[in-house]
Amino acid sequence: MDLAFLTPLLDRPGPWATVYLDTSRTTEDAAQRRALIDRAAVHRLADLGTDERTCTAVRDRLAGEPAAGSPPGRALFATDGEVALDVPLAVSPPDVAATWAPLPHTAPLLAMLDDAAPRCLVAAIDRTGAELERRDLDGTAPIGTVEGPQWQGRGHHAPPTDRHEWHYRHRVEDTWERTAGIIADHLARIWPESGARLLVLTGGARERRAVHERLPQQVRQNTVEVDGGGRADGIARDVFDQRIGEAWDDHRTQHLDTVLNAFRAGLGRPGEHTTDGAGTETAPGAAAQGVPAVVNAARQHQLAALLVQSSGHDPERPVWTGPQPEHIGVHRADVRSMGVGNPEQAPAADALLRAATAAGAEALLVPDTVPGPPGGLGAVLRWVG
Repeated sequence: MDLAFLTPLLDRPGPWATVYLDTSRTTEDAAQRRALIDRAAVHRLADLGTDERTCTAVRDRLAGEPAAGSPPGRALFATDGEVALDVPLAVSPPDVAATWAPLPHTAPLLAMLDDAAPRCLVAAIDRTGAELERRDLDGTAPIGTVEGPQWQGRGHHAPPTDRHEWHYRHRVEDTWERTAGIIADHLARIWPESGARLLVLTGGARERRAVHERLPQQVRQNTVEVDGGGRADGIARDVFDQRIGEAWDDHRTQHLDTVLNAFRAGLGRPGEHTTDGAGTETAPGAAAQGVPAVVNAARQHQLAALLVQSSGHDPERPVWTGPQPEHIGVHRADVRSMGVGNPEQAPAADALLRAATAAGAEALLVPDTVPGPPGGLGAVLRWVG
């Protein structure tokens, strides 16, 4: 999971009000039920000691929830009389959950978002250009077109028969080759800011392959070709949507396998571990496991991928924190040594997600059916000191 959407939570000192609640409207009494849920959420915050201004901000935001088109659930993060982040959830929380704590309670997002909705950039390609759309939890939205050079040839309906045939065909091919390059260049340019995790190329097999081959490696490794789409009318959207869903599931599974393999390889063999100057055990390679080692890596801005398995005991283990993401330690003295006068405790998963967000790292929820990091917390490191 790309954590960039959590950036608004980094620059405020807290304390934080966090609410997870069901916002679906699928029953006849949905409006009345929602009102009760909203009221319960605000009451729980007040009972926890949340200040009146922040309670009011949460209440006002919930009151503005639209009557139709609501997601299954929402997570609200508020502090100092303002809702800093409002996240639509892929699943409905089973109950209203509210916290008032030094840090935003972000750990449940890993399961409630779960990357289940495709986050794709889709390019429907033909010989004249491409139509682009974005797909995410909020649905599908067109985001523009890419047009190739407009050369006025004689088309395909009346192929030439004179001695200029060879030149004509090569001009057509040259025009298409330039079009494929223009599309690939445009996709590479918008990819970093698109928020997508997968690039889907569809349309004619030859055309999409030509674009695929021209993409830079960092984009190509996140690109798939999917049959069934295109720029022409008459596309079977339901079939195409199903194929994109299957491609997304395959991509997620392969990515998790890749990260877990890197994690296991980076841990090294038993007996190879060492300790740092503070006595914290560190891995010899590009991975860390357990609260002390992962916290140590976070403090040194080493996190590349944070692995969380919710069935383990480590994600809820308290750690000490301060105002900045790198203010994190297993012991209170660790954080005090960074110049923090009054460290506070928070669940390890929340503190590490904050550090991972600040470091530009990703976070992955490891299913309980998959062997994960012992204790439920691990990390692949960006570099090894």
